Amino acid sequence: MAAITTIPAGSQISPATERVYHQSNLIGDWKGTWSSKDKQPVEFKVINIRGANAQVEYTHNGHTERGIASVDGATISFGDVTIGTKNGSVAALEFSSGTAKKSAILNKEAAPVDQNKLVGSWSGFSSANGQSAFFQVVSVDGRDAQVRFTANGGILQSGEGIVYQNTVMFGSNAQFTTSDGQNGNVVFKVGPKTYSVPVTKNKTPAASSSSSTVNKLA
Repeated sequence: MAAITTIPAGSQISPATERVYHQSNLIGDWKGTWSSKDKQPVEFKVINIRGANAQVEYTHNGHTERGIASVDGATISFGDVTIGTKNGSVAALEFSSGTAKKSAILNKEAAPVDQNKLVGSWSGFSSANGQSAFFQVVSVDGRDAQVRFTANGGILQSGEGIVYQNTVMFGSNAQFTTSDGQNGNVVFKVGPKTYSVPVTKNKTPAASSSSSTVNKLA
């Protein structure tokens, strides 16, 4: 069984599941209107995902229901409603109860986070597990990031990461999180084990990198 890795908003999604279904795309606040004639507003908020369960809030007809929903691949079901998304920005919501059916197209609300805090070079060592890590966020463009990563002085890997709030996920290789733009944490796997290493921003390399790298965020 794949190791469970902590990701944004207190969620736990296995790297293998994230790679196949991109479940982190579901996390967030989704708003829209039913496609029925009344065009009533509807909102579905996915607070976190933990394995096969998700903590959600479903607002319709002026009231909010809160509880635990079921996660199945790239969809989440809560009572009579099911939500799914392919790109992490637009989702389809379906309601089905007996013969009553309706649907809605929802858009994800932008996360109020300064993603510029993510950009920079980060490194650290954990005395607790003897692991070291280097994670560089070269640039951020919406939900996409260009990153570089290495653990324990190994081969430097580079490629695209997925951004969610204050976290960058680099496939199944590693994920980096920072709250204040100065200190952070890198989680990665070595063989079957998952390690967490505290990191700090490398001020001098980050400064030189930022001068030659354009952060595409508006």
